Amino acid sequence: MKVIICGAGQVGWQIARHLSGERNDVTVVDLNPDLVRRITESFDVQGIIGHASYPDILERAGAPDADMIIAATHSDEVNMVTCQVAHSVFAISRKIARLRSQSYLDAIYSDLYRRDHMPIDVVISPEKEVAEAAMQRLAAPSAFDTESFFGGKGQLLGIKVGEDCPIIDTPLRQLTDLFSTLRAVVVGVRRGGKLFVPSADDQLFVDDEAYVFSAVEDVGRTLEIFGKSTAKQDRVVIIGGGNVGLGVARVLEERRVRAKVIEKDRRRAESAADTLERTIVLNGDGLDSALLEEANVGSADAVLAVTDDDKTNLLASVRAKEMGAKMSICLVNDPTLLPLMGPLKIDAYINPRATTVSSILRHIRHGRVRGVYSIGDAEAEMIEAQVLGTSSIAGQRVREIAFPEGVRVGGILRDGKFVKPTGDMRIEEGDLVALFAMSPDVHQVERLLQVSIDFF
Repeated sequence: MKVIICGAGQVGWQIARHLSGERNDVTVVDLNPDLVRRITESFDVQGIIGHASYPDILERAGAPDADMIIAATHSDEVNMVTCQVAHSVFAISRKIARLRSQSYLDAIYSDLYRRDHMPIDVVISPEKEVAEAAMQRLAAPSAFDTESFFGGKGQLLGIKVGEDCPIIDTPLRQLTDLFSTLRAVVVGVRRGGKLFVPSADDQLFVDDEAYVFSAVEDVGRTLEIFGKSTAKQDRVVIIGGGNVGLGVARVLEERRVRAKVIEKDRRRAESAADTLERTIVLNGDGLDSALLEEANVGSADAVLAVTDDDKTNLLASVRAKEMGAKMSICLVNDPTLLPLMGPLKIDAYINPRATTVSSILRHIRHGRVRGVYSIGDAEAEMIEAQVLGTSSIAGQRVREIAFPEGVRVGGILRDGKFVKPTGDMRIEEGDLVALFAMSPDVHQVERLLQVSIDFF
């Protein structure tokens, strides 16, 4: 597959990393020569320096025979014009654009939108994706990472193993015997900064970060088994009243959750106050102790720091916990800051880049792949796929499938019901399977699913 990626920033970098590693023909376009040089030196991709929306630049990038274009520059306008040129001049069949402005999103999703006028096949909204990720963190307050699969019937949970965890030093094989009716599988473990797929004989130790795939009905029990609280979040303080904070506040209002928003910019705070009906909006600095006290942060069930500044979010989360908040969730763009979450005692984080990359991958994976979630710094993926009748895994027992060592089956959805996989279980045509795969093994997973190169 020949793909053009416009924008060599964080999102473009990760998409190029994924696609080039899977032997696709990738060309990256960016106006910044340093970014282009960095990405071409790191991956097996071609680089073009220039304006992504210029026809001559796209032609140099191979647009006449490209299968897909992903417009992920920092400018909404450039991304939209790039897709228009790709459609009108080069007839590229698949066009994905990242758009941030709510005004554009409202127009595109309205009844006035016509594909011939703005030919974008898939619109990715980072703010919308991050707001949804924040709501998932709130739904599983004791998990540092979480993502929904199987249409909401399966849940991936990232759980920090603490000293009070009752199952530490217990082989995973024994957990199956101890909790035979629990539909949950430990699919990945991060230990000492290294992520790996555990074997049945591996044990969990204090400070491990376990990735567990669970039936949504068993999430509460799974968290309890790991010694985690499942308390409901009734009082929430949101620091940051931009598109992300506003999106979360709207959903909380719909769920009748009491929320307060702190926004430093006065005009943005007034806009948020006009938009929200029952949410209290405070204008001021989210690092101001007096303002945090006014917002009753000390009695909050959760504090979400979702400003556009990583350091502000980190410091606000730490201060909120020190003042008595039960839980803090921090938005962090820079992945090098993620190791600080543990020492700073921040409960959960949201990585906008990872959520955006996951959303884009969901639309570019081959065959019947229905969902993809990028884990950590693109170290692994959780993949949801439908089993085709021609797939090499159809009709085989799980233990007989030649999965690489870095792959684990987390769950199966059969006839609308979540099923915990066992070694003797046969994978059937039409099943939905959730697979945890280390990044180097993703290509092999797609081969086992017997996907077609031509997926349009």
